[in-house]
Amino acid sequence: MTTSLQFDSNTMRVILAEILESLTTCENALNLEDAKSKAGNDMLKVMQYVYPIVVSTQMNVIKKYGLPEGREGIIKFTRSVVAFEKDDRVVADLHRQIRSFYLPPVNVSSAVTSHV
Repeated sequence: MTTSLQFDSNTMRVILAEILESLTTCENALNLEDAKSKAGNDMLKVMQYVYPIVVSTQMNVIKKYGLPEGREGIIKFTRSVVAFEKDDRVVADLHRQIRSFYLPPVNVSSAVTSHV
């Protein structure tokens, strides 16, 4: 069953905040800490151990808002978040905080250098 849901910016903020809150609950925080410990600095292991916990937590939250469970729901949700974060700094920041659980920070240089 495909669901055509429309979220506004405020709803997206609420969902993202709920995901963040859920990620920091005692049980999830312990699971994430253990997974990060197992993964160390190995990005493949981070994707193997940490990322599934984050995605599972997201799925548990987004299904309450009518999105389908599983891959389809995560894809729809992520596409919606990306669309909103272009115009909403709060959504972008909340999404960045969630991604920080499994992605290292990326430093982008504001200076553009030319290699001629």
